[in-house]
Amino acid sequence: MIDLDAADRTILRALEADATLSAGALGRIAGLSQPAAWRRLQRLREAGVIAGRRIELDAVKLGFGVTVFLGVKLATKGRVSLEDFERAVSAIPEVQTVQHVLGLYDYRLRVVARDIADFERVLRRRIMLLPGVGDVEANVLLSEERRAGPI
Repeated sequence: MIDLDAADRTILRALEADATLSAGALGRIAGLSQPAAWRRLQRLREAGVIAGRRIELDAVKLGFGVTVFLGVKLATKGRVSLEDFERAVSAIPEVQTVQHVLGLYDYRLRVVARDIADFERVLRRRIMLLPGVGDVEANVLLSEERRAGPI
């Protein structure tokens, strides 16, 4: 745990919106000099608060117009079946995220497909054949609003 002041929080919010901002730009946003902003960035990186940089791709512009969230309940439970499932599902390129969750389902998957027919193909030929898959529930994403996390 690291103590964050208002300037740290301003820097983190700015980076969430645009991870390409320079230390100089972050300093201007946070009311700091470039060297002071750079030192804060280094401290936040060293503390693990900033875990990396990512590029967000537009799935629709890449031809993937459908996003589906799948709840997957395994038919058998145990360390081996969890590891087998995780290893196999990670090899499916259409599966963007794999979340091991507590509740009605064991896993929550974010799956992208070109259209509903393509999703059905991925579901029938890849996901339903994964080791240990029992019940599956699909929820098609209609719209999404991304928000910055709490800082």
